Amino acid sequence: MIEHGEQWEEQISRAAEEAYEQEMDEINRQLDKEILIALIGDVNTGKSSTINRIVGEEVAGVGAEPGETVEIEPYEYKEHLYFIDTPGLNDVNKDHSEMTLNYYKKADIILFFLNAAGTVFSEVEKKSFERIQSVNKNILIVLNKIDAADEIDRLVARIRQETGGQYEVSPISSRTGENLDKLRQSILEILKKKSKDILFAKSIKEKSSTANAWIISASVSAGAVGASPVPGSDMIPITGIQIGLLTRLAVLYDRPISKETAKELVVATIVGNIGKSIFRQVIKIIPGAGSVAGASVAGAMTLALGYAVKYAYEHNVDLNADNLKDLYKQFSKKDKSE
Repeated sequence: MIEHGEQWEEQISRAAEEAYEQEMDEINRQLDKEILIALIGDVNTGKSSTINRIVGEEVAGVGAEPGETVEIEPYEYKEHLYFIDTPGLNDVNKDHSEMTLNYYKKADIILFFLNAAGTVFSEVEKKSFERIQSVNKNILIVLNKIDAADEIDRLVARIRQETGGQYEVSPISSRTGENLDKLRQSILEILKKKSKDILFAKSIKEKSSTANAWIISASVSAGAVGASPVPGSDMIPITGIQIGLLTRLAVLYDRPISKETAKELVVATIVGNIGKSIFRQVIKIIPGAGSVAGASVAGAMTLALGYAVKYAYEHNVDLNADNLKDLYKQFSKKDKSE
């Protein structure tokens, strides 16, 4: 492929432009939507501390005390992102219960909180759960306070059994932060099915773990594409994967990236000197060179590109093709020091 650099550069440039237009159309569609996340659980299940950890700052509208008279309405955390913390479905006020159930019908995700250090999945909690799942099955069960409990695996297994094995159970500690990244990613996975994951990721203050997950996912996808046995057939789809990653990271960090810049970065990575330095030894088109090498190279290129861009956004470094090679070195040094 090195011998045909100009030809590849032209094809990759065209593919990058098309991919950019498609990705930005999808992103703009997402940013016009709204997200409603409903919370249910006793006051001692740590709803407010968990949500604060997930988004990276305090969410003022979460955490009403039991018995308080609260107005049941969504709290707008950021534009288009709402949380609703309800008094529960067993409220003595029947109107409250019906209003609460109506919000659960509309919710994109329901976070059902349980206290690992308390009476896990009590009869009251079971009744609430059964009513909720009858109207909305986008439920994520959050088993909090695992730092203060024993036999967590047994608790998780029991909850799964009692809920029919249909729902993910996420054991966490909002106090220590254990498994909070996993819970955040589980939320994003549910929202991805609704084409709302980019909106959620953009809206919350915590960015780094989401960026890492996107970079790793893109590198795995590029690696799978790079395993193609036909030399060079992987370059166009890899271009699309990398453009998708660049546009997502730009939106995540609120650092708009132009079509020209995105195209230049991908071309520099795949066919420029930067790309050559990463995979010079395996790009010689030799029959039987092996799909493993191709996958390794495609994944490595995408991983390096993603982390370099992430480093630039987090350290206020200007992003362009000329300094991309230096960015690779900078984030590599940082990674080693940590």
